Amino acid sequence: MASNVEVKDLLEAGVHFGHLTRKWNPNMSPYIYMERNGIHVINLYKTVAKLDEANEALKKIAASGRKILFVATKKQAKDIVADKVSKINMPYITERWPGGMLTNFVTIRKAVKKMAAIDRMKKDGTFNTLSKKERLQVDRLRAKLEKNLGSIADMTRLPGAIFIVDTMREHIAVKEAQKLNIPIFAIVDTNSDPRPIDYVIPANDDAGKSIEVIMGQVTEAVAQGLAERKNDKEEKETPAKEAPAKEEAPAKAEKAAEPVQEEKPAVEAKKEEPKVEKVAKEETKEEPKAAKADDLTKIEGAGPKAAEALVNSGIDTYAKLAKADPEKIKEILTEASSRMAHLDPTSWPKQAQMAADGKWDELKEWQDNAKGGVE
Repeated sequence: MASNVEVKDLLEAGVHFGHLTRKWNPNMSPYIYMERNGIHVINLYKTVAKLDEANEALKKIAASGRKILFVATKKQAKDIVADKVSKINMPYITERWPGGMLTNFVTIRKAVKKMAAIDRMKKDGTFNTLSKKERLQVDRLRAKLEKNLGSIADMTRLPGAIFIVDTMREHIAVKEAQKLNIPIFAIVDTNSDPRPIDYVIPANDDAGKSIEVIMGQVTEAVAQGLAERKNDKEEKETPAKEAPAKEEAPAKAEKAAEPVQEEKPAVEAKKEEPKVEKVAKEETKEEPKAAKADDLTKIEGAGPKAAEALVNSGIDTYAKLAKADPEKIKEILTEASSRMAHLDPTSWPKQAQMAADGKWDELKEWQDNAKGGVE
């Protein structure tokens, strides 16, 4: 995906400003350009490159139909993230990270369902039968749940990725995502550790303008992924509607052509036979080109980088992944990148078999009950 942002735009937004040199994290040295007046300056060319890489991966995840959870609880970022992310209909956390949001997702879902139950009480009139004190208590509980969990009410399963602003502040979210093998995208400043992050975007995470520029690019990439998914669905639906009309047209043509075929001599029929064989050969040649690789990111625990490593090794379909040995998969991932050594692919063949058989509802139910693809 071509970048819409230029280094000049990032410079004007103050994306290049890092933290004080005494607060730096040595692991951020590859992304630091220089030191000026006791402050580290971030290399914006690397920021643009990393932003493009992250946008491409986010676009693929959005196109696959998985949700991306955005996390930003700091004062400068919360309003910007809420405004940008709500436009693309993705879940976000801007108040307080609830402990166990990912690792104890079942309990968090119960709290969300409780909020829905209160709404039902108000609709069916049960709420009015309560005493004044009870109504006040229920209203306060509803307001509290709405404030903390209202933005994730539509997130019925674990997200396909998590995007974080300031990894130092949201260290619990990073740990939980790591434990469940969920790909982590983050805006990382010079005082943070980039090693646990899968897709690092080196940038100033304290200035409002800087966060707004980065979030604008990220949400645009996600919106493009969602648009692609919508177009693919429409394309699949239109051939299904046109198929009956096409079947009727050849049937009418055959009936009209029957008397003409009786009058044609046998010599012409013989001449036409080789043409049919040629067409059949051309069709057989075109069949391998039509085969496409399956979207392996739909397997819980397999991120875009893991899927890319599997495809490069020849495991590009659900059927092939279902037959693969988990130990062999582990070797492929570790050889591709040492960062993927922590991934546990034990359940991937089982998930791939369900996907290959078209049992998507069963697969979704299994993924909801499992934690990060681990039984």
